[in-house]
Amino acid sequence: MTENEISRVVFDLCLKIHKRYGPGLFESVYEEVLCFELIKTGIDFSRQQAVPLIHEDIKMEIGFRADVVVENKVILELKSIEALADLHHKQLLTYLKLTNLKLGMLINFNVPLMKDGIHRIANNL
Repeated sequence: MTENEISRVVFDLCLKIHKRYGPGLFESVYEEVLCFELIKTGIDFSRQQAVPLIHEDIKMEIGFRADVVVENKVILELKSIEALADLHHKQLLTYLKLTNLKLGMLINFNVPLMKDGIHRIANNL
């Protein structure tokens, strides 16, 4: 699948989940349900994937974790918060740069309309 195909599937799954449960649950609950739905589609993904920082020749495992990485192509950063801050966008862009991936999706489930909670972020390698 391409990055765009993955983002379309994830978008649709997020709409489905939000329609059923709405805003207000913990981020971990949305992550669990989204991953269950990804399993049903047969799409490969990993959860809480370590994002190492390589400084010169030293690989540092210092606690950065991407919530979900789909097909080793798209990072999903999930939130359930009142409002996204610039920091959340920058964090995802940093993860994309550290992993050399092109596309990420910042998804905040704590919104009245799910389409307003999904933001695509591109890494202009």
